[in-house]
Amino acid sequence: MGKIIAVANQKGGVGKSTTVVNLAAYLGSRGKKILCIDMDAQGNTTSGYGIKKKTVKYSTYDVLMGNCRIDEAIIETAFKGVSITAATSDLAGAIIRLVEIDNRMNRLKMQLLTVKQKYDFIIIDCPPELGLLTLNGLCASDTVLIPLQCEFYSLEGLAQLVETIRLVKQKYNPTIDVEGILFTMYDGRLNLTNQVVNEVKKHFPKKVYKTVIPRNVRLSEAPSFGKPVMYFDKSSKGAMSYEELGIEFLKNQKKK
Repeated sequence: MGKIIAVANQKGGVGKSTTVVNLAAYLGSRGKKILCIDMDAQGNTTSGYGIKKKTVKYSTYDVLMGNCRIDEAIIETAFKGVSITAATSDLAGAIIRLVEIDNRMNRLKMQLLTVKQKYDFIIIDCPPELGLLTLNGLCASDTVLIPLQCEFYSLEGLAQLVETIRLVKQKYNPTIDVEGILFTMYDGRLNLTNQVVNEVKKHFPKKVYKTVIPRNVRLSEAPSFGKPVMYFDKSSKGAMSYEELGIEFLKNQKKK
């Protein structure tokens, strides 16, 4: 039975999609069977795997609206072990539609239950907000992986997200937990970076990944070529960092 992990942070531009694309690609390369769910209308995870949105027959929007079964929306990517349900611009209207639907928090969960056993990990790329799409992701998930940029505002955002997870745990998903906190766009030369890291470690001593993701040009370039960074430039700092994260992630699974 697969483990479902939401990658979430209501702040945009912190590396959520980058983390989904590159962690999933590494896990797939290690023989794991991965399903990515792109829940963000921007569709960065979709384009990060080189999928043209115009060619998508059924998207995550159709899955949430019940227009199709999730297995009809799953697309095999060109990269070992990784499949995806793609996001298109339709997803932007899903929030309005979901408000009118019964059991609106569990639309994704009910669909994932039908395919969960086919995958080792299902990784959900949540949008940068705490609305109904992200709540669907949290309600469906076993754990939440939180990419965090090393800046002051990130601490405020982390507190809000943790409170949201607490409320979801209390009302909808009693077993949800934090998978880990991942520092992204990391620059150890900056005092602010070290202050943010120390503050987060103080509050979440057992949840912070040892691996950090640095700012890296090749990591930024890879999505425009529709490839995870390990397939774009395996020797780059970005690729090596996500490989380290993948190794640490798999080690953590053995402890649980």
